[in-house]
Amino acid sequence: MNHDRPRLTLDDYERGVLAGDRSVLARAITLIESSAARDADDGQALLHRLLPHTGRARRVGITGVPGVGKSTFIDELGTRLVAAGHRVAVLAVDPSSALSGGAILGDKTRMMRLSVAPEAFIRPSPSGRGAGGVAQRSRETLLLCEAAGFDVVLVETVGVGQGEIAVAAMVDFFLVLMLPGAGDELQGIKKGVLELADAIVVNKADGDNLARARAALSDLRAALRYLPRKRASWKTRVMMASGLTGNHIDDVWTVVEEHHAQLAASGELAGLRAEQQRAWMWSLIGERLERSFRSDATVAATLAATEADVLAGRVTPTAAADALLAAFARARKG
Repeated sequence: MNHDRPRLTLDDYERGVLAGDRSVLARAITLIESSAARDADDGQALLHRLLPHTGRARRVGITGVPGVGKSTFIDELGTRLVAAGHRVAVLAVDPSSALSGGAILGDKTRMMRLSVAPEAFIRPSPSGRGAGGVAQRSRETLLLCEAAGFDVVLVETVGVGQGEIAVAAMVDFFLVLMLPGAGDELQGIKKGVLELADAIVVNKADGDNLARARAALSDLRAALRYLPRKRASWKTRVMMASGLTGNHIDDVWTVVEEHHAQLAASGELAGLRAEQQRAWMWSLIGERLERSFRSDATVAATLAATEADVLAGRVTPTAAADALLAAFARARKG
């Protein structure tokens, strides 16, 4: 937290976020990202107050291998949505950043037009946390953006691997971007990611890439025949588009809206949102249990030695975990 400015009260935060004040929204997000105990309590209290004002946005996750053009695609899609009267928030979830210490989202110059639009808000994921913590803060940031009146929230997974499952659990529509390449693009992304997809878009379908994009469409449609459906009521769409030229970007959004309308009409959307709440609860439980475990004096006293034994092969990971958890349980009882 930045304590150079006067601390806002919960009422100040609530009024500012609900009024769509971008400065207060940014400070509210910083509040929930803070690891300080007082900030954490205030952040959860603020979320509790704002929860009735959430849930009305289109929540869309977007992933793809590095080089697929996610930023250009999101910049084009977001700019078109803003022009159509939407307010768009873009969140980046990069669990790998907390592990590698790498830059997250770089800077907003990756989305040149969207970053300067007054109806848009771009927020990178917090660094310096475990993978679960990054996803957790992003889920809470999504809710704050909804309360601030953003009716479209695009959640970009920057890392490859852990990010996809985390993002799929917090959005309604999961979009996988693929490279044109007539089959070889399937090697760069796991089958499990395709199973999460509500739509797969071959991006960069322009110029000399058009023939390869069409071949990739055919390969992807064939591959999907062997994968289980994500839900019985929705067949994963396979399309091609170009974030660079804007070709078929509107068609992609039409599919997002069609998916939303179908799930809302069938009642599946309400069930999906309820499941998101349950996942959020378990994410919190896991995060707080681990924090409590690591901060326990009994565990801390033996943790380094136990880890060294595991690294040296003197103790199996299972035996080490059981011993640490038993010590933690005894300390809690005492």
